[in-house]
This record gives sequence, C-alpha cells and structure tokens, in this order.
Amino acid sequence: MTDNEPVAPKLPVEQRTRLGRVFGRLRTWFLTGLLFIAPLALTIWVTLGIIRWVDRLIAPFIPREYRPEVYFHLPFAIPGTGLIIVVIGLTVIGALTATLMGRLFVRLNDRVFARLPIIRSLYGTLKQMFETLLSNKAGAFRQVVLVQFPVRGCWAIGFVTGPATGEIQSRTANELVNVFVPTSPNPTSGYLLFVQRSEMTPLDMSVEEALKLVVSGGMASAPPTAR
Repeated sequence: MTDNEPVAPKLPVEQRTRLGRVFGRLRTWFLTGLLFIAPLALTIWVTLGIIRWVDRLIAPFIPREYRPEVYFHLPFAIPGTGLIIVVIGLTVIGALTATLMGRLFVRLNDRVFARLPIIRSLYGTLKQMFETLLSNKAGAFRQVVLVQFPVRGCWAIGFVTGPATGEIQSRTANELVNVFVPTSPNPTSGYLLFVQRSEMTPLDMSVEEALKLVVSGGMASAPPTAR
C-alpha cells in the first residue's frame, strides 16, 4: 500500500455493536422461520407424495369417463381420488369378510397359503404383524421400557411387544418378554430382544413421546416424570 492510497474509514465501536445486534436478530428470525416452515413443508410434501402415489396405482383401474376431472370437465386432476377409493374398497371388503361367507373364505385362503412352502412363512409373519398392529392386541406393545443394550451399563429405549412363548420361553426358567429396540433416527428397523422382566425398567412416557425421542436422536427432551 502506497502513501497516496486512501484508507477505508473504520466504523465506531457503537455502530459495529449495533450492526452486530441487527444481524444477530435477523439470524434468529431466519432460524425461527425455518424451524416453523421446514417441518410443515416436509409434512405436506410427504403427504401429497403418498396421495399421488396411491392415485397413480389406482388410476388405471378407474374408467376414464368416471374420473372426477373428466366427469365434471375440470382442467386439473383432483388429488386423493385413489386414496378415497382405497378406503371405501377396504371398508367394503372388511364388511364382506365379517359375514359368514367371508369368514369361510378367509379360512380357505389361510389354508391355501399355509400349504405353500416359501410363501406361508412370509404370509404368516405379515398377517400376525398386521393383526397385532390393527387389532386389540396392539395394547400389548404400547409400553415403553429401558433395557441394557448393547452391553451392560448402556441403556436403550424399547417397546414391549408381548410375552415370549413357545420354545424360547421353555428354554429358560426366567420370565422373558419380547422387546423391540428401534434404531435412531429410523425407528422402522431395530432389534428383537428377549429380556427378563426383572431386568427391564418400565417408563411412564407414551409410545409417541418415545418415538419422538428416538427419531430426533435424543434432541427432543424426554418428558418429566411426576413423582
């Protein structure tokens, strides 16, 4: 730098402090807006994606003249038509299977699948899983517990899915409980543990609160326990 080159004037300390406060406040407002919009936008995006996916699956089975956009001469397609048809169809099928003929058909269907070498294992597992999730048996796993996993001294959140039965229980004198330990942040995968009832600690938090804690990787605080 030569002697003739002008020197940039420096801002007074007060003005620099004031600018820092303004930029800090703008940054806080931006993050607050992002925290509000991001979950809302992602939820809407995922929901619309599922609706459109169902619509694409069902659309080939709906005659063109009966599609809402064609029937009512609309310039756009109405999202959710396929989902509504699926809900109505499942309701009608449920009503039919609740009848005597429907129950007989279900039994015949189970017997047929039970004779297929490979498919019977997959069908039986899926049917038992859906019966547990959608029937009154779902109350069996709506208990959150702490178990020592993967080693003693480390604790993990688990969900009780029911008492151990069959050969697994008969091989030990202790009472065993089926506990599903989900992975974080994806709770759809995890580990099935057979834990002694005396070695697990029941929690008062709900399944939703525990899942929120798992999905957030611990960033969502666990609810306080009333003592």
